[in-house]
Amino acid sequence: MRRLFAVSLTALLASACSPSTPPPPTATGTPPPSAPTDATLGSPAWYDWVDRSLGISSDGHGPDHGSPEWNQAVQRKLGQEAPQATPGSPQWQQSVDALLRTRGNPPSSD
Repeated sequence: MRRLFAVSLTALLASACSPSTPPPPTATGTPPPSAPTDATLGSPAWYDWVDRSLGISSDGHGPDHGSPEWNQAVQRKLGQEAPQATPGSPQWQQSVDALLRTRGNPPSSD
């Protein structure tokens, strides 16, 4: 019994000390874009980052940033994680920002 416990404890410690792996690449094979450090919520740089992070626009074609259509596309991409605040509101933007900064996952597929 002691031997089993020692082996289990060793395996647990070894896995806890191993380095974490980077986030998986997106469907296009590129990692998700890093969060802008100087972009204010609602700024053009912030909208660009959210757009690229979630893959809202395709080759520059898509709804205008901040439009109701764009906000709904963000909601759809976030799925169950989508903020409950009114899309486009400052509270919604803050929630989207926090979620994308902590998420680190590739965008969900529709």
